[in-house]
Amino acid sequence: MTSTKGKRRGTPLSRPFIKHGVVSLATYMGIYRKDDTVDKGMGTVQKGMLYKGYHGKTGRVYNVTQHAVGIVVNKQAKGKILAKRANVHIEHIKHSKSRDSFMKCVMENDQKKKEAKEEGTWVKLKHQPAPPREAHFVRTNAKGSELLRAIPYESMA
Repeated sequence: MTSTKGKRRGTPLSRPFIKHGVVSLATYMGIYRKDDTVDKGMGTVQKGMLYKGYHGKTGRVYNVTQHAVGIVVNKQAKGKILAKRANVHIEHIKHSKSRDSFMKCVMENDQKKKEAKEEGTWVKLKHQPAPPREAHFVRTNAKGSELLRAIPYESMA
């Protein structure tokens, strides 16, 4: 069964390995509120599906109804970025994790500021690059060093 020629084979609408079949009930139990960041798309359910160009894009919820949500997705059209609105069924979205690391950093910075204010000190909140590694010895297990160099080109003619 190599290269079965299914309609959605190799497209963003295809389902991942061992994820085919009926959609789990947990998908329908998600709570979405206005201004939540959501993304993705799922090809299992056809009803209320996003247009294929928006699959995998991240958007923001602007309207919530019984079975669907309205989302705003940015679409690039030539030199412009347009805010497109779409009404999508719940199966086709999930909460985005794109802001999680940012929000974690914000919380840590707030905590550092609070501690610094209590101590009466100043704290640096900018992102710091990783420091260089500590000095250490490289052991070769009693093998001598080997000199590597380019092999000179030899003409075959």
